[in-house]
Amino acid sequence: MRAFKFWLAVPALLVGLAVGVASAKLPQPPMDDAAKAKAAEAKAKAAEATKKARAQEEKAMDRAVARYKKEKGGRTTAASSKKK
Repeated sequence: MRAFKFWLAVPALLVGLAVGVASAKLPQPPMDDAAKAKAAEAKAKAAEATKKARAQEEKAMDRAVARYKKEKGGRTTAASSKKK
């Protein structure tokens, strides 16, 4: 019975090996100047988008803190006063 279960696992292992080999990343040829410029432009756009998203996130955090302080009434707890 053990040998039968082993032989059921062999095809699954072979398929996994084949997928791994097929998905292996092959070396890329060197990029020309136009491709480099395009990649640099895409990188700059991604950086700008990340910067905008971070600014929006910071604004949302500031609004959340302001709302929390407003609802809480500005009271401090004993634990927070001890830390200072």
